[in-house]
Amino acid sequence: MGLRDSARELWHEVRHGAPSGVYGLVARQVYREWYAYGLRRDVDLAVKAPTARIPIAVRELLEADLPFLFGGQSPSISRQARLEIAHRVSFLAERVPTPYVAVDLRCGRPCFLQWLMTAKSNEEIQRYFRGRFPVLAHDEGLLEYAYTPAEYRGNGIMPAAMALITERAGEVGCRSVMTFVLRENAAALQGCAKAGFMPFVVRSDRHFLFRLIRRRSITDLTEVVRSCSPVRDSRQTALES
Repeated sequence: MGLRDSARELWHEVRHGAPSGVYGLVARQVYREWYAYGLRRDVDLAVKAPTARIPIAVRELLEADLPFLFGGQSPSISRQARLEIAHRVSFLAERVPTPYVAVDLRCGRPCFLQWLMTAKSNEEIQRYFRGRFPVLAHDEGLLEYAYTPAEYRGNGIMPAAMALITERAGEVGCRSVMTFVLRENAAALQGCAKAGFMPFVVRSDRHFLFRLIRRRSITDLTEVVRSCSPVRDSRQTALES
């Protein structure tokens, strides 16, 4: 996150948040450190795709999907939800391919959004995200910026949709797909595990005075991967420690 993203967060907080939220946001941008797990899945890996609680199918995003995904926001929407929407709307303006949606087959409404990006978009990815993600090899894909509208959350859509989108990655020449999840987001880590994604790297980021000042990667995750073996029900224990 650079000055542009920090300024966007601050502006949204000033417009819609409480004073305490503004103070908290400024404090986090003055100094903050956080960790994310990089997870990867081979496209050809035989994985029993998880099933959502509603019938879904995936396809590329259409302009007509946007009001269903981002329109009609409640005045009581949380600060975090506003920022999630603002970041994804901003990234849509970059026209980076390819955003996919999961569609609720009962009514045809989009109920999940996520980008599948390839090495062809390396320049745009590195510029927009300021080096947050690795430079993709020619046969690698990146799944990022997942978003589920509030009314569809709790239906197990994310892991099911991720598995279906990953199948599409093989059609564009990807042999593996990666994604990154904050260490504290246990639900997303569990969802990625269900979709066949396993940890391969840890990313550490620090902000100081609204700028990213240091990023380092820790690549030896042997013990974490072992603890995430599908034979264990507690495969997320090590990820959360």
